Amino acid sequence: MITIKDLKFSYGSKNVLDNITMNLLPGKIYGLLGENGVGKTTLLTLLAGLKKPQVGEIRIGDEIPYQRRPSLLADIVYLPDEVPEINDKAVNFARNNGALRPNFSMDLFLEVMREFDTDPEQKMSSMSAGQLKKTHISFALACRSAYLFMDEPTNGLDIPSKAQFRKAMMSHTREDSTIVISTHQVRDLENIIDPIIILDKQAVLLNASLEEIGKKLYFDYGNTLSPDSLYSEQIPGGFIQVRPNTEGLESKINVEALFNAIHNHKDLFKK
Repeated sequence: MITIKDLKFSYGSKNVLDNITMNLLPGKIYGLLGENGVGKTTLLTLLAGLKKPQVGEIRIGDEIPYQRRPSLLADIVYLPDEVPEINDKAVNFARNNGALRPNFSMDLFLEVMREFDTDPEQKMSSMSAGQLKKTHISFALACRSAYLFMDEPTNGLDIPSKAQFRKAMMSHTREDSTIVISTHQVRDLENIIDPIIILDKQAVLLNASLEEIGKKLYFDYGNTLSPDSLYSEQIPGGFIQVRPNTEGLESKINVEALFNAIHNHKDLFKK
């Protein structure tokens, strides 16, 4: 389990994260959402041990990520939004870097590359932005790590590749892994992320499973606006609206509408 307790981090006089406390459980794919500048990337780099908490602590099991012990680092994969070009073939990149990962599978790397329709014999420096991103995603999944942190993984992917990404995440990640995906592309990932974390300026507005959200909120896809609606948006044929689930009804959660409802009623959701 990952434990985050009273975490604070700032850049100079600008506070980014303030008193962040939460637990991240194994076997979950967390969706990390929030507006620009609320600290999503900072949180991921802190989890990966690339930055040191200024106040508070992060523990992964009994380990502190920033101490960068090889036994823990070998089981953490961090995929940044902007991935590096490598002046070598993708297969060589995977082989050389996979040697540092105890659970790395070259067979899985090649399988995911095939699913992404990307040539492992191509030099990464000559790939398009989408091909390069798919290569790094393939390597990240092939590491079979216990902790996988991904920052905007679908940026630069075309529509078919986004579908392939969702399939790969569901098919090729360990059942006991703790996965955190930061994204603005909510619709790309809403079918695979659960629970959902929504960061606001220096605060956590939400950290809940889809089941917990469904018990509290009802997502209405009708043509009549309700007076107790927390958020509504016109769609073809009517409206989507988010309102309190006072009747215990089941509904399909729309993560984008959820995000907007929470930002319209921050104080309510903090309570």
